[in-house]
Amino acid sequence: MIDEPAGAAYRIEDLAQHSGATVRTIRAYQDRKLLPRPERRGRANVYSDTHLARLRQIADLLDRGYTLASIKELLDAWDAGRGLGGVLGLVAEVDGPWTDEEAVRISRAELDERLGGDPDDAAVADAVELGVLERIPGQEGTFLVPSPQELAVAAELYEAGVPLSAISGHLRELRGQVEHIAARFLEFTAEHVFARYLGGHPPTETDAAEAAALVRRLRPLARQTVDAELARAMRLFAYRQLRRHLGAEQPGPAMKVTRDVAVPAATMDVVERLVGAEHAAEFIALSAEREVRARALDGLATKGLQVAKVDEPP
Repeated sequence: MIDEPAGAAYRIEDLAQHSGATVRTIRAYQDRKLLPRPERRGRANVYSDTHLARLRQIADLLDRGYTLASIKELLDAWDAGRGLGGVLGLVAEVDGPWTDEEAVRISRAELDERLGGDPDDAAVADAVELGVLERIPGQEGTFLVPSPQELAVAAELYEAGVPLSAISGHLRELRGQVEHIAARFLEFTAEHVFARYLGGHPPTETDAAEAAALVRRLRPLARQTVDAELARAMRLFAYRQLRRHLGAEQPGPAMKVTRDVAVPAATMDVVERLVGAEHAAEFIALSAEREVRARALDGLATKGLQVAKVDEPP
């Protein structure tokens, strides 16, 4: 970083060098009224530390995804005395980590060892494209792993016999579905929770601070909901898969190949309300079995009565 003297005065070229913006960009910001005009001293335009600080604020907001139009609203509000701290605090809260995981580094040799010991450049390229691995500038052969858990899952699946290409394809599909869930959760909370805080343009300092506190409270809810629903769905479909495979491929002496049977929708609704969707198939199967046994017992009892009647003395 270049040392800056206190109360420095900059030509536009100096301001560009210190801020990282181009001369053309600085002039464009002035035209959009994002940056105050410089002070005129003789024939020279002179910029101050205030201009430098404003350029850095703009760059920071652009990095956070704000458009120039929204940045102008925020800066106008700040200049009017409404404060920018609450908004930046909210942005920092949303931009913060949404997981307790900490990124780790892994060498290419360690990576190859975890994935069976055979180098696979195509698989590594896929992992980099998906963000499972990140290259580290200046450190060839070393990667950053943003989610060690995700890499561990891939390694376990590979060891279980799933090809790396299939794992990459599955992750792409899964990511699209999870992003849809995340978008829906955010739309839901924005409509019912955050709308009252972020309805203004821009929000007040107090509203932004309260919204940031809500983000901290609601941050774990999406993951907890998905965890619970995933566990429910995995139990349901794993049970169905097991029954399908056992029934179709490995029928034992007391097991017969199953057939698909149409059940009226109204009946299924009642059963699912009664025992839950994950137990509905088992409930219907057991109910049918109980009915069959009851009829068998009735048949035996009827035969017994007939025999007893025949044996009665005249």
